[in-house]
Amino acid sequence: MSSARTLLRVKPAEQLTEESSHTPLRRTLGLVPLVALSVGATLGTGIFVVLADAAPSAGPAVVVSFVLAGLAALCSALSYAELAGSVPMSGSAYSYTYATMGELVAWVCGWCLLLEYGVSVAAVAVGWGGYLNEFLQGTIGMTIPEALSAPPGEGGLVNIPAAVVVLLATGVLLLGVRESARATTVVTLLKIGILVFFVAVAVTGFRSVNMSPFAPMGFAGISAGASAVFFSFIGFDAASTAGEEARDPKRDLPRAIMLSLSIVTALYVLVALAAVGAVGAGALGGSDASLAMVLQTVTRQGWPSVVLAFGAVLAIASVVLTVLYGQTRILVSMSRDGLMPQMFSRVNRRAVPARNTALVGVLVAVLASVVPLSRLAEATSIGTLVAFGLVNIGVLILRRNRPDLNRSFRTPLMPWTPLLGVALCGYLITGLDAVTWLAFALWSAAGLAVYFLYGMRRSKLARQDAEQVRG
Repeated sequence: MSSARTLLRVKPAEQLTEESSHTPLRRTLGLVPLVALSVGATLGTGIFVVLADAAPSAGPAVVVSFVLAGLAALCSALSYAELAGSVPMSGSAYSYTYATMGELVAWVCGWCLLLEYGVSVAAVAVGWGGYLNEFLQGTIGMTIPEALSAPPGEGGLVNIPAAVVVLLATGVLLLGVRESARATTVVTLLKIGILVFFVAVAVTGFRSVNMSPFAPMGFAGISAGASAVFFSFIGFDAASTAGEEARDPKRDLPRAIMLSLSIVTALYVLVALAAVGAVGAGALGGSDASLAMVLQTVTRQGWPSVVLAFGAVLAIASVVLTVLYGQTRILVSMSRDGLMPQMFSRVNRRAVPARNTALVGVLVAVLASVVPLSRLAEATSIGTLVAFGLVNIGVLILRRNRPDLNRSFRTPLMPWTPLLGVALCGYLITGLDAVTWLAFALWSAAGLAVYFLYGMRRSKLARQDAEQVRG
């Protein structure tokens, strides 16, 4: 019974809020930078690259796949918004589950988030190389040799561009959060403009024949497509990792989460519809830079695809920056709770967790340079879906156990919205490959080993409980 209580001990929301009020991080981010952070973390490889993976199986109904994945993300976003306004910490879903379901579940959630953020950074970086080559081909007529721009298993030896973009993003993060936020805001506005430009050009080549048959593999194809493109929505929760660097987190975090998801979903549906209508779903699967190929086909000129490729190079680089930021802040929270080594929460004179950032950057750069994109994308999706499901359960528990807690945002249609979120997350998980499940099982087993051998013994909450017993 004692062991069970240890594993299920909850960190009160008031304690989490009190700790965040004494954070060594600097509160410099308003609503616009927070929205840019979430949009910047979301709008990248998913639409620029993963659309090509989902379109062949879903057909023109890939547009519906985006809507289905967006609905799953919306239910989770509403739960995130309520918890972000109630427990404004940097730990995102990790902190929320610590306040609702206890330490072991919080650890599992945090471990899933490390998979989500770390692997998604690597996946985004891998997608960057394809558009970099597209841009170089259109401007100087040269590309990086495949041996140095593709991972083993995809015709190459090592993906140097992927490693380089991760290390560049790491360098920007080491400059400080204010500088990183400014760069993110500028680049986010630029990539929204690039995608609007794509839609405006691609729609001129729209042909109704390309939309038939609409769903060649039926709902099974739409479902598989939704599982694949769900990767595209990962990142809308990035604002919740900035809970200790937001000027007014209770007000701005819920707004940033909902605004960013609305912007991203609208853009995804428009881009998917324009792309499929212009060249057909089958043609999208044959290119590493599918959107650039669409513009080349529609205009029969090189400059539109070069413009898009340039925008994609910047856009995907900004995703690397923002998602890498999110992972380092989750590690800060886990370290401060004693579940990770203390080095991860130490900050320098710029209020940056420098050792944390540098170590994560190097590890992700190595991962990005040797692992294929498809495996990275699916591994990211399963970690994210588990974390989202836990957040939906967490908001239900907190509503029941702490109805008196001050909430700046309340999830509508309770309890149906989070219950639907849990169901949709579970449904999308079933669409992932058995290999992905095996990799996730191994990752989870490794995480539990780390917790029982290190985290459980060094937990700050455990030390506080022990002191109370001795007192």
